[in-house]
Amino acid sequence: MLSFGVKGSDAKIASKLVDSLKLASHLANVGDAKTLVIHPASTTHSQLTEEEQLSSGVTPDLIRVSVGIEDIRDIVADFKTALDIAFGTDTAKSHY
Repeated sequence: MLSFGVKGSDAKIASKLVDSLKLASHLANVGDAKTLVIHPASTTHSQLTEEEQLSSGVTPDLIRVSVGIEDIRDIVADFKTALDIAFGTDTAKSHY
């Protein structure tokens, strides 16, 4: 399990990044053999105010990933492509 924020993003971009992933599944559970990803600010913590989210450690750009058993090169490629889509660029390298 890992959590990270995406440099230069906000909740809208972070959510778009998650929605743009093809290999990783957009689910809240953990412990699966498949890579799972979630944007807590727009899903599991969306009922909280922005202040409540921040006090619980959920920033607008936070993404949580439960890494599965897929080939790491495929997972990295999926995230690179999703970063390009989310930012509308071909410069994903500057965002991680």
